[in-house]
Amino acid sequence: MKTHHYIFLTTALFVALFYNENVGLNLGMLCIIYAILTVIRTPVKNRTKTFFVLMIASLTSGLAFAWYGDFASFLAVVSSLLLLSYRSKNRRMKILLLIPVFIVNTFTSIYRFFSFEEWLPKKNIPGFWQKMFAWVMIPLVLVSIFFGIYAAGSHHFAELFSGYEWDLDIWQFLCIAVLGFFIAFNYWNYAVEKLIYKQNMRLSNDFENKEKVLKPTYSFFDLEAERASGVMSFLLLNILLVFFIVTYNYEQFYESSKAAAKLSEETHERVNAVILSIIMAVLVMMFYFKSAFNFDPKAGMLKSLAKIWILLNAILIISAMAKNTEYIMQYGYTYKRLGVSAFLVLSLIGLMLTFIKIQRQKKNIFLFNSMAWFAYAVILVCSFFNWGGFITRQNVRRENFNPDFHKTSVNFNEKILLEYAERNHKDPLKNEILEEIQKHEKESFLSQALYYRSVR
Repeated sequence: MKTHHYIFLTTALFVALFYNENVGLNLGMLCIIYAILTVIRTPVKNRTKTFFVLMIASLTSGLAFAWYGDFASFLAVVSSLLLLSYRSKNRRMKILLLIPVFIVNTFTSIYRFFSFEEWLPKKNIPGFWQKMFAWVMIPLVLVSIFFGIYAAGSHHFAELFSGYEWDLDIWQFLCIAVLGFFIAFNYWNYAVEKLIYKQNMRLSNDFENKEKVLKPTYSFFDLEAERASGVMSFLLLNILLVFFIVTYNYEQFYESSKAAAKLSEETHERVNAVILSIIMAVLVMMFYFKSAFNFDPKAGMLKSLAKIWILLNAILIISAMAKNTEYIMQYGYTYKRLGVSAFLVLSLIGLMLTFIKIQRQKKNIFLFNSMAWFAYAVILVCSFFNWGGFITRQNVRRENFNPDFHKTSVNFNEKILLEYAERNHKDPLKNEILEEIQKHEKESFLSQALYYRSVR
């Protein structure tokens, strides 16, 4: 099939799945179809290991959205499909250019639509389809558009057709068709502008030979002075960080216990301080190891002090993770507390990548290229796992379990709350949950989230 076949086919599927429907199972089905068609359309040379990993991620994230239909699975589906399409055409393009490519294509889509020779067949359409296109499709689209315009502008004109029963909501049909075509057109017919493509070489993880030449970063600083500055800076930062780790852990684990509200406030403040410290640490590493010092044979001391500082920052993160875990064990799980743990894990990964950057003499952009993939992995994990069910299942064992909080602020935990309500004879809570489940069950099949079919 040609590009226009994929565009028209997926536009028709979009209309069929979303007309008179809410977003639910239909979006998951559409994404799975998009992923399968992308694999079919992708040349063999572009079917790399990364491409097949993204294909599996796209299929499974589509299933996750069909099951949950929440924002996390929506984000996973969109990012997976965009990456899959991106890699199907550009196997060497860096992930950081994905967003600029699709933003540019969104704004240039009108211009590219009217460049018919770029996406419509250059040869004449066979006689029958040519007549259908000329005599039926184009006039029908034009009449539909102007009918809507005239009906909105003249009450009497609209009344001429008010005596007829229309099974088709023309406005909804047109809006869905236009949206479906817009998505399909930009997915199957996007282009990488030359200006963006030229930036791809600059995003390489490794230095070129000409970039390995030892020279000072600034004209007013020679190489010896800059090296000495780095050694002195990291030596003092290491000493400072050792004192901070000692006082930080003393405050966290040895001071007298405080009230829950005060402890929560202090825990968040300390975690924020750790996160800010790690971000600044990585920035300092990037400043000193952006070019010459990666290949300076006299920078052994500087590299050793930098690695020690990375290790000390890792100890700081582990201390913060230990305190956050203790806080969870004492007061229960929430989305925010799990999010703090995830961010601290990502921070630890960032430090590991910084160590690899120094050890293997990589560019600064190596950190961003690598962290983009780890961030995508976190999105996938969040979409596959029922965190709301996990939170409720863990907290329901606690004596101070608050069912009202978990009913209103935690998602996809209805089955656990029903078991809790039945076990503790809480009929009002049980009835509220059943009413909420019934609301979801009344949705049409394509608009449902399959999760709610498994609750009872």
